[in-house]
Amino acid sequence: MEFEISAHDLKIIIQEAAELGAILALTKAGKLKPYLNKSEAFRKYGRANIEHLAEKGFITIRKDGNHSACWRIDRMEIEAIVKAKILLQRL
Repeated sequence: MEFEISAHDLKIIIQEAAELGAILALTKAGKLKPYLNKSEAFRKYGRANIEHLAEKGFITIRKDGNHSACWRIDRMEIEAIVKAKILLQRL
């Protein structure tokens, strides 16, 4: 099975992959935190989006403790989902 990809579509795929690679490199180098806290995630991606992704099981919310403890989202997990969503919308 062969797929034809236009130059524009290929450019978008490469751009999103490069951004994801840069985020991974910065995270591993210690320049970016590997996790986003609740307020950071809501501010960057929107409360409704984060709650929807968590409800559907696309992202895993990790708590530091019990009951009222802060929760975190893995940066690479949310970025990969957001990049995939962007690609699906653009292609």
